[in-house]
Amino acid sequence: MERYFNTEGCCRPGIHYMVRLDDRLDAIKRLYVDRGKYFVINRGRQYGKTTTLRLLIEYLRDDYAVIPMDFQLMSTANFADEQTFVVKFAAYLEKLLSGSQRSAENMDAEAVESLVSLQKVQNPSLDILFRRMSGLCRTAEKPVVLIIDEVDNAANNQVFVDFLAQLRGYYIDREQSPAFHSVILAGVYDIKNLKLKIRPEVEHQYNSPWNIAAEFNVKMEFSAAQIENMLQEYEADHHTGMDTAAVAEQIYQYTSGYPYLVSAICKILDEQLPEDEAFTGNRDMNRKNWSGEGIGEAVKILLKRKLPLFESMVRQLDQYPELRDMMEQILYEGKEVSFSPDIKPINLGIMFGFLREKADRVVIANRVFEMRLLNLFITEEAIKRDSFQCSEYDKSRFIQSGRLDMKRVLEKFVEHFQEIYGDNDEKFIEKYGRKFFLLYLKPIINGTGNYYLEAQTRDAGRTDVVVDYRGEQFVVEMKIWRGNEYNERGESQLVAYLDYFRRKKGYMLSFNFNQKKETGVKTIMLGDKVLVEAVV
Repeated sequence: MERYFNTEGCCRPGIHYMVRLDDRLDAIKRLYVDRGKYFVINRGRQYGKTTTLRLLIEYLRDDYAVIPMDFQLMSTANFADEQTFVVKFAAYLEKLLSGSQRSAENMDAEAVESLVSLQKVQNPSLDILFRRMSGLCRTAEKPVVLIIDEVDNAANNQVFVDFLAQLRGYYIDREQSPAFHSVILAGVYDIKNLKLKIRPEVEHQYNSPWNIAAEFNVKMEFSAAQIENMLQEYEADHHTGMDTAAVAEQIYQYTSGYPYLVSAICKILDEQLPEDEAFTGNRDMNRKNWSGEGIGEAVKILLKRKLPLFESMVRQLDQYPELRDMMEQILYEGKEVSFSPDIKPINLGIMFGFLREKADRVVIANRVFEMRLLNLFITEEAIKRDSFQCSEYDKSRFIQSGRLDMKRVLEKFVEHFQEIYGDNDEKFIEKYGRKFFLLYLKPIINGTGNYYLEAQTRDAGRTDVVVDYRGEQFVVEMKIWRGNEYNERGESQLVAYLDYFRRKKGYMLSFNFNQKKETGVKTIMLGDKVLVEAVV
């Protein structure tokens, strides 16, 4: 079978192109399992948790007796009460430990039979279940490791909290009573937050039954080097002539190594772009799918898709408005949020995979998420803001011979901004000014181009937006006017950024609150760079 990039479920070596996880598996075994840790692998959706667990099960079998479970296979009714849970849990174990199943290796047959026979016991309870699991651990030839995937399926059930409490009790007492050598749980939610979900009363929020869990610090995101290794395997099979290092770095810049996004972009490059006449028909002979231009096109396609990952993001933002507000402030206002895991919106955003910590600050997890969020927020704003309609009417003026005229965009934006928002106070414009420019820009490039905010330059004073239109990039610095000295420093910063993008022309948009300000657009030369500066 020819290997391919997979975005539908678990990845398997030999069938799918995938990042090799040997180093990750070794770290989990060496730092956690070998040391008898109980821990949780909690990461955002489609972060490679199940793929990691499937490979880890095989990786551990030489040294451990592994019991792999998936709570996705247990229905909500299975958690209705303690007796029901014990019976269904025992039935699941029977499937895993009976007959020719590999999980039964190295385990005592009588201990296995005692455990699975709980299905026939009258009024079975968790304490009986755990006494018999303790017997299984005592008689097994190898240390027993319990792995449970998709624990979120049980997270809203009190019986699961009681199950965790039993695990905790046996962990604490395991020198006297045999217990699992190591327990691994996997899901999106941090198990320490279960009480917050089940019992909303303040006195119960931080009383977790899983406070014995070791902190899991193994990186699950891919590095650019890991992505390159995967692409080298693809290149060996397909001989595209791509620069694997350059392509890997560009994919990493968009995804920050988020596993699903990496695979999704590669899948589009491999399967969809070669069949896309709109892409292949307009390229010259040297243009290839596996290039910066192809990656930009793949990202544009990805952002238009209705994906479970993006749908989950929207649901969580609706459920946690304080998280949404913080992410809007980071994106639009350049607000610097100091990292603190004790702040609920920060904790939630990192747990869901939407945010990450960088240099003691909270940032959006990756560029793809930024672009999707901007599209969401700006589309919502478009319904109620005049700036969207203004640029929609003028759209034909900004595209000349298929190219975007960014100077013309700035000129018209200055006119409309003064007409519509010029009378608002400084506080209002400082908060919303940059949002309005993005709102004005969206219908002009919609369907043909993309833009994103550059995280490395974003702060309370300035934000760089990078616009990609038909493969041509425009760098626009948006900033609050802080005086001539600050403006000159901004010009120098923009020149350096243009060098990074290998561009000769850049754009500045300043929001000036001086009473005697001179609005309009002018062009200046700074060294070998052309700067188009707009002031509103």
